[in-house]
Amino acid sequence: MFSLQRFTNFNRSLVNGVKFSTQTFQKYKQSCTDLTKLPKAQARAFINSLEAVISDGDGVLWLNDRAIPGSPEAFNALTSRGKKTFICTNNSTRTRMSLMEKACGMGFKVTVDNIISSSHALAQYLKDMGFDKLVYVIGREGLIKELAAVGIKYLDIGSDDMKGTVKDMMNTIDLNDNVGAVVVGFDEYFSFPKLTKACSYLMKPDCLLLATNTDERYPAGEMILPATGCFVRAIEACAERPAKVMGKPNKEFCAALLKNGLIKPQTTLMVGDRGNTDVLFGYNCGFYTLFVGSGTNTLQDIEKWRHSTDRELHKQVPDFYLPKLGDLMKILKD
Repeated sequence: MFSLQRFTNFNRSLVNGVKFSTQTFQKYKQSCTDLTKLPKAQARAFINSLEAVISDGDGVLWLNDRAIPGSPEAFNALTSRGKKTFICTNNSTRTRMSLMEKACGMGFKVTVDNIISSSHALAQYLKDMGFDKLVYVIGREGLIKELAAVGIKYLDIGSDDMKGTVKDMMNTIDLNDNVGAVVVGFDEYFSFPKLTKACSYLMKPDCLLLATNTDERYPAGEMILPATGCFVRAIEACAERPAKVMGKPNKEFCAALLKNGLIKPQTTLMVGDRGNTDVLFGYNCGFYTLFVGSGTNTLQDIEKWRHSTDRELHKQVPDFYLPKLGDLMKILKD
């Protein structure tokens, strides 16, 4: 893990005899400025002024199991230049260790301490509050492994298919009285019985409803796959109460890094491909934001948000833009 150290208020960079600080670039806030269109010296000065870079994974560093061309080189170049680099993902299907192994296999130089994941954050949240009941999990192995790692007990996961009529299902459901939390992550086996069980547990006012994230969908070639947010919304609607979301855009996602002084908002850059998770997360934390066009959202989306009268949508407009993270090498290379 990065060692704690004290920094000046703003990291400074000297370019052609002119001193730049991160504060110098405040004028670019929510401007969606293409970094490659800035004078190279100025764009490089901005990168030099940063102390930490937090990047989303899927859509920024990789797509499914393949690195996006140029991303490993750019990410590693930032690390070699002394930046504190982190991969911050809402993906709840893998443990931090599994995510690290995936990243390293693609050429990214990271350790497990460089990984910030929603499943780990959720498990840590329950541990910190002294949770000692059972968890009903809608999710996959990565989520339950993170729960198990901190001593949280859970009911078995897997498929729970609808068999027969609703009446038949109701006669076979056996609710566990010791369940004190419903936890929702990505689950390709999401079903009517699971929805019924989750909302039945949540009839108890003291039963927690926690979600790893609320991402709505995953692009998959010519198809769109429903993501965790679809399951969360269904449960919220039926249970008639909101979930506490652990991942992006919740600023508590990296609260430990901020509290320990490992990162500072004014010298941190958040890189992402989604407006309502990555960019909004950066906005909520007070980071600079860089949107890359290699994933979910597009520049057309950003233009809609920029001209929207909805102030919440306007928060999703990033400070800077690159077609893909690998284009950062055009700035970093001499």
